[in-house]
Parts: sequence; structure tokens; C-alpha cells
Amino acid sequence: MKQGIIDRFEGPLAVVELTPDEFMTIPRDQLPKQAQVGDCLIFDQQEIKIDSEKTLARRKEIEQLMDELFES
Repeated sequence: MKQGIIDRFEGPLAVVELTPDEFMTIPRDQLPKQAQVGDCLIFDQQEIKIDSEKTLARRKEIEQLMDELFES
């Protein structure tokens, strides 16, 4: 099962990071309506889903790293 993270939106397209060196573009209207930059996606056959648990865990990890970085 393919997975990725929404890196950014460029007009009607979403740029999705599959690996640090591999990106793909997807029409934004093929994503769930609530999709945001940073959301983790699961490509399941014909459907694209947001992996809410992984997205939340990733956001918490990034928040902790930012807190550590700016805590001087």
C-alpha cells in the first residue's frame, strides 16, 4: 500500500512526498475535502484516505522538535 505526505498545494494540484526524493502530483479534487498540508495519506486501490493517527503523531513530533529548537 502506497503512502505519502501532502507537501504543498499548487493551484488545483497537491504535491505529495512519497519518499524524500520522490514526489507526485494529484488533482486536489481527488483528495478528501478536509485534506491539509502535512496530512499523511494512504493510497488504497482507487481511494485516497487520510491516516489520522499517523498525521496526529507526526504533528506532535514536529511540535516537540520545534519546542526543543526554540527553547534556548
